[in-house]
Amino acid sequence: MYLVSACLAGINCKYDGENNYNEDIMELVKKGEAILICPEQLGGLATPRFPSEVSMQNGERKVINNHGEDVTKNYERGAQEALELGKRLNIKKAILKAKSPSCGCGLIYDGTFSKKKIEGNGVTAQLLLDNGFEVFNEENFKKGIIKKNSSSHY
Repeated sequence: MYLVSACLAGINCKYDGENNYNEDIMELVKKGEAILICPEQLGGLATPRFPSEVSMQNGERKVINNHGEDVTKNYERGAQEALELGKRLNIKKAILKAKSPSCGCGLIYDGTFSKKKIEGNGVTAQLLLDNGFEVFNEENFKKGIIKKNSSSHY
């Protein structure tokens, strides 16, 4: 059983109101092997919403939208809700949307809104990793390539 970014199953919960439908993910949903989550919505953000990226500000990791608003607390709340759901359902694996400020694992956008990617994890991916989850993305889950607990807190 996996926690799965809902956008990967065709749910229109991306920041722009669209989705990132993935046929292989939908097969997991049809088989009952996936519980869908959208950490941004769980954190109280609306859909659509302004795009956001993770950045370092004064030595702290923040999530800032492209209008300069700090939405870190929403992202942290959504990550905590996803973790709690996983714990309640005894799920220890997740397939999360690559490069997302919530779900990205291994690579995320650099916080400049220039489409430049850097090493790092989104808020939800990092919290799940810190709590012993195996975290995949839609690009590597079928290959069994996982991101194990990482010290990257960016």
